[in-house]
Amino acid sequence: MDDTTGTLDEALERIHLSGPERDGWLSNHAPMAVEALVRHGQASAVHRWLDRYGPKLEEMPDGTGSPVTARNWHEALGDPRRIADWTEHFERETAGRPWRDVLVEWWPRLLPGIAAGATHPVIRVGHSVRTLLTGEETAPRVRELAHALGYWAARHQPLPALALLDAAPSAAAALDRVPLVPEQSGGIRDRFAQLTAFPDWPGPLPGEGQGPLPGQEPGLLPEQGQGQGQGQGSASAPARETASAEAARYALRELVRASTHRYATHAHGSPIMLVHAATAPNAVLRTLPALPGELWAPSLRASWAASAAVTAAYAPRDAAPTPAATGAADASELFARAAAHGDDHTIKFADTALDVGDALAFSAARRAIELNPPMF
Repeated sequence: MDDTTGTLDEALERIHLSGPERDGWLSNHAPMAVEALVRHGQASAVHRWLDRYGPKLEEMPDGTGSPVTARNWHEALGDPRRIADWTEHFERETAGRPWRDVLVEWWPRLLPGIAAGATHPVIRVGHSVRTLLTGEETAPRVRELAHALGYWAARHQPLPALALLDAAPSAAAALDRVPLVPEQSGGIRDRFAQLTAFPDWPGPLPGEGQGPLPGQEPGLLPEQGQGQGQGQGSASAPARETASAEAARYALRELVRASTHRYATHAHGSPIMLVHAATAPNAVLRTLPALPGELWAPSLRASWAASAAVTAAYAPRDAAPTPAATGAADASELFARAAAHGDDHTIKFADTALDVGDALAFSAARRAIELNPPMF
């Protein structure tokens, strides 16, 4: 649904006076939270929410005086001192070209660093793209994509090289088999540095060979039609690419559902951080319609790496009892509870739980409301 109140654009203009981080490295969640609030009928609460959250934010840092360009972007990638330089770069890019073209060019460059910034940059991109796909392409909304991409580029940092463990039959089983890091203490970068291996999931997709290991740079699909007879290969290549893309989207939906459900029984390990095991892959799922099909399989594999990394870093060893099945509560009422609670992570997780849409996902959203400290 599109915002006809003008609230979202007003809120984004307020937010864009601030940088993407505060207190050294904490993320600015305002653009993601207000997008979810507006989308789920809570536009009237947005400015009050920003009035409460806004004092935490800091101004956009100064640029270095050395613009990011087509020639030097490699050396600037992953340099958080250049957040302003990257933001200005993407503001120029999206002002001069369609935003979809910019996204498609940069998505495969940024995807290997999906877990950077505790996955907040890709989550911010996902909220932005959802707005642009479903509503009017206003200047503040396009600028929000530029800010989100700039944040991702500045914080870009791939996971360590990882070994591949035995195959798992489902996303839920794969998450259950993720080895927890030895020392679940310290910051997220210290925890991610301890990662060594993830279960093999989902395995090769129809139409593709074995994909890259989680944490390794995803590549495009292999050349289509190799080993086929003339005519047969060219005719079957689009079909194989379509099959691979659709299988990737199906598996990504499964991952979002499994990670959302798992929050209901494992959130007590780290109620804030474990939100991202679900919201990060869901951000990618929301972005797929703006991307060509050949990028869907690499996007799935990067999403699995991000979700598994957060799980390894923060999940508890023991699950809590599964919440009693009380039936699917009214979605509007559930999100209204999250909005009244006010915590930014809780709002974003409830937004993802509504996308999943079943009783256990709603129970997980209620769990977030119970465990996370309220803003109001």
